[in-house]
Amino acid sequence: MKLTHINQEGRAHMVDISNKNVTKRIAKAQAIITMNPATLKRILEGGLHKGDVLAVAQVAGIQAAKATHTLIPMCHPLSLSHIDISFFEDPKNASLKLIATVMTEGKTGVEMEALTAVSVAALTVYDMTKSIDRAMRIDAMYLIEKSGGNSGHYQRTENKEAHYG
Repeated sequence: MKLTHINQEGRAHMVDISNKNVTKRIAKAQAIITMNPATLKRILEGGLHKGDVLAVAQVAGIQAAKATHTLIPMCHPLSLSHIDISFFEDPKNASLKLIATVMTEGKTGVEMEALTAVSVAALTVYDMTKSIDRAMRIDAMYLIEKSGGNSGHYQRTENKEAHYG
């Protein structure tokens, strides 16, 4: 498989997308942040002096998706048409699952924007609650699904093997 971000001299370059077709592109990514049960309870009840953790994390994730091209050197600046960060609490495992959904109509995908959004949203949860729980763990961060473009549809399966359709 040829690496697309390497030029003929073996150096990094931004991929030329000028001949690609504009298509609707959607990507979803997730991260899970595990914490002390008391921390999760305080986040959900709003009992933190820094404010509404989930609201701030949502805005941070949206801003991060829009700024991806300034953080990841070979990413193209994109006009994003939709960004959403959803939170799903799991009291049994004292964790929050964050899912970022990013959409555009363009010549390149939004996988990096979705991954960046969910990463920064999870880091924001950590930042806002670290004073009460420094042992939080962010993991299970990965691309769930993407559609659009030449490579087609990708859906992560439960056994962590990918399939294309």
